[in-house]
Amino acid sequence: MAQKTLTVRQIGSPIGRKPGQRETLVGLGLNKVGRSKELVDTPEVRGMIRKVSHLVEVVGE
Repeated sequence: MAQKTLTVRQIGSPIGRKPGQRETLVGLGLNKVGRSKELVDTPEVRGMIRKVSHLVEVVGE
């Protein structure tokens, strides 16, 4: 069975944000505005996306 994936795109800069938010972006594989990454849909990834929801957008579910 194939795992469901999410495509996440960074739309905001981590400059001036708390260190935890910057680390969460790096954990998601994002580090520059405009970059996108395809991630497996797990509760852990959903939590990370929720933590930096103001800096990212979910493109495809």
